[in-house]
Amino acid sequence: MADSAPERRLTRADFRFELPAELIAQQPPAVRGASRLLALDGAGGGRRDLGFPDLATLLAPGDLLVRNDTRVLPARVRGHKATGGAVELLVERLLGERRFSAQLRSSKGARAGQELKLAGGALARVVAVADGLAELELDRGVRDYLEAHGEVPLPPYIARPAEAADRARYQTVYARAPGAVAAPTAGLHFDAPLLAALAARGVEVADLTLHVGAGTFQPLRSDDLDAHRMHAEWLAVPAATVAAVAATRARGGRVVAVGTTVVRSLESAAAGGALAPFEGETRLFIRPGFRFRVVDALVTNFHLPESTLLMLVCAFAGREAVLDAYAHAVRSGYRFFSYGDAMFVTPADEARRRP
Repeated sequence: MADSAPERRLTRADFRFELPAELIAQQPPAVRGASRLLALDGAGGGRRDLGFPDLATLLAPGDLLVRNDTRVLPARVRGHKATGGAVELLVERLLGERRFSAQLRSSKGARAGQELKLAGGALARVVAVADGLAELELDRGVRDYLEAHGEVPLPPYIARPAEAADRARYQTVYARAPGAVAAPTAGLHFDAPLLAALAARGVEVADLTLHVGAGTFQPLRSDDLDAHRMHAEWLAVPAATVAAVAATRARGGRVVAVGTTVVRSLESAAAGGALAPFEGETRLFIRPGFRFRVVDALVTNFHLPESTLLMLVCAFAGREAVLDAYAHAVRSGYRFFSYGDAMFVTPADEARRRP
């Protein structure tokens, strides 16, 4: 059954589960969309084992599917310092045509004024270093350079180098706005036939943009959830999507978020009490006790133990129900994380709040 309001303060350990390493998906399924789907009823705790194409049977005419149309940049770049030491950059955010921020890995870190020689003969100068990120200026346009010389930034739990096929498979079929360094992975399961089937069923679609940063993989460093400060991510919820949500409410349909990034975007844009167009950064940390204003159902992948993404799903469907479902998924051999299987989740009763 779903949790009631927490009687004690939850800690990081309350979101721990055992996961055999062999269940961490290292490759996408041979065919996009050929994943499994675990349907979880957050209010009652019931669950069903399905295939991802069965999502069409779980959605009803008049429902609204909200997607994140961010496009993953080939954001990993290798090079060396003038002294010869190897460096690796993971671009975090584009700051201008030639400027960007990045996680920089090298034997001795980086300092302002340092020059780096990158793949393809490019030169980058370190402008500043702060909060674990380096700001750099490239001698050419960053976006075109990354497309030509960057590598797909596969997550740290995928223990292999990026391959040519990852350029397409670590990207949703509806990706449009370049800027992410990690994929909104719930969207990776959707292919053209499923999107066509949903349209034929009368399911509407709306898009927003949240550029997923590398901070999405950062672990909590404290047992105290109150001490955790979420990484910032840029998002844009356009007026057309706000209008689509309002129309869905008027006809009695559900707002179905494709992924935790869509949940964070919609709930951030509704933080003032009602959903409104929004563009800017969010640090919203959704955890048990949060009351959802916009989202009625969620399509999501399986997430890391003790992660903020797992906490978001637990806030939505109840911690006990979600962890029971995860234990079932482990017993049943579901594939986990970015290239893994998916869930369709409806909310626990206490998670609902409408403006």
